[in-house]
Amino acid sequence: MATSPFRLKLFMLRHLPIGWVTGLKVVSFDEKEVRVSVPYKYWNKNPFRSIYFAVLAMAAELSTAMAGLAASEDAGVPVSMLVLGMRAEFTKKAKTKIVFRCADGERMRQAVAKSIETGEGQIVEVAAAGTDAAGDEVAKFWITWTFKPRNLKGKKQ
Repeated sequence: MATSPFRLKLFMLRHLPIGWVTGLKVVSFDEKEVRVSVPYKYWNKNPFRSIYFAVLAMAAELSTAMAGLAASEDAGVPVSMLVLGMRAEFTKKAKTKIVFRCADGERMRQAVAKSIETGEGQIVEVAAAGTDAAGDEVAKFWITWTFKPRNLKGKKQ
């Protein structure tokens, strides 16, 4: 899905319509790293002439979620994933296109594998840093994800 712009747009329209409205795009995607961009445009801005913090949070969360979704799909067992927490730091006004980078794909894969191995939920905190067109970091988010294998036909795993 992430490698096809058309399929990503369909996914957004169905599951994350506000992401489609704000113009979120997966710039690059592999097992170790995901990059998601969000443009500076009318629908995304706040009264202070920068990108609204919630739009930045959505882009950061998507950059981490893509790695988690890939790890869950590759596991071969249904795995639920849920955001448990989030914290953020904002260091500069976001006044251009912002690209969030999450390089914690391997940690997400390890958490999914351990949850399947133990049958217990696993918690992992991953980071996503957003940079502007000049390459300056404007925000950093730490998103805490939980992974747990789903029960199949009422059986505990």
